[in-house]
Amino acid sequence: MPAYRFVVSGRVQGVGYRYFVLREAGALGVSGFARNQPDGSVEVVAEGGPQALADLEARLREGPAFAAVEDVVREVIAERGSSGFHVR
Repeated sequence: MPAYRFVVSGRVQGVGYRYFVLREAGALGVSGFARNQPDGSVEVVAEGGPQALADLEARLREGPAFAAVEDVVREVIAERGSSGFHVR
């Protein structure tokens, strides 16, 4: 199953971004986690089907209403075999 690490930059901390990702990933059946980074970005590690990951990436680029996403960088990573999606 494909797995990606996304780094989302912009105004994405303190605006409910991680919980937005939690809801979207859950709706798409994607597993992994979202966590804040010291530089103000949000890291999202996601594993799922190719279409679900493409849909998640599109939603990451939109973000919730109070966010202002400037960039999303995607990196292919090794499968993690995780289940569920968590906020860290």
